Amino acid sequence: MNEIFLDTETTGLSVDNGHRILEIACIETAELVPTKKIFHVLIDPERKISEDATKIHGYTDSTFVGKKKFKDIADEFINFINNKKLIIHNAPFDVSFLNYELRKINKKIIENKNVVDSLEIARSKFPGVSNSLNNLCKRFGIDISKRTKHNALLDCELLREVYINLTGQKEPSMALYENEDIFDDIPDTKKLNREYSKMIIMPSEKEKEEHSNFLKEQIKKNYF
Repeated sequence: MNEIFLDTETTGLSVDNGHRILEIACIETAELVPTKKIFHVLIDPERKISEDATKIHGYTDSTFVGKKKFKDIADEFINFINNKKLIIHNAPFDVSFLNYELRKINKKIIENKNVVDSLEIARSKFPGVSNSLNNLCKRFGIDISKRTKHNALLDCELLREVYINLTGQKEPSMALYENEDIFDDIPDTKKLNREYSKMIIMPSEKEKEEHSNFLKEQIKKNYF
């Protein structure tokens, strides 16, 4: 089953207050390696954007004049995520908004069994600290210099890198870039692994003896 790294931006913080989705981004991977399939769309939320939300993502009402509504892109979105594992940071937030939109147009909602919440994984590994996407990027040394505002597509790219670190899986020898042509000339990583080898250098008898004498001298010293 392929994975989908998914993120949304919204007009506010709660569907209970009638807030809506205005951006959806999805990046497909196969065993965490990008397939180059991306779903990204800006949506007319059919309501005003709250000032607090604008401070987070930078979008204003004028950005969405003439954009398609959720109902216009719903089938394409559903087909893109169908039968794939959804990896989302703070999944209850995004899923609640997506299911709100899907219910409004009588479409099947997203089931929790298809969703992995990377925030839950982070909290289990690093309890008692902030596990925001920004902080996790800093923890794992992931470049966030481009993240001056929240952007759904960029956040999906960052989440993929965070997820690989969180789950302890080996980082594939590629990354996601704005120019997708970067993937055209990827080397055969299996071949590279076969050709890679380590040279083991054993210590000489003299080095072993010197090491043994060094340890004996250290044991004689009282460090406490």
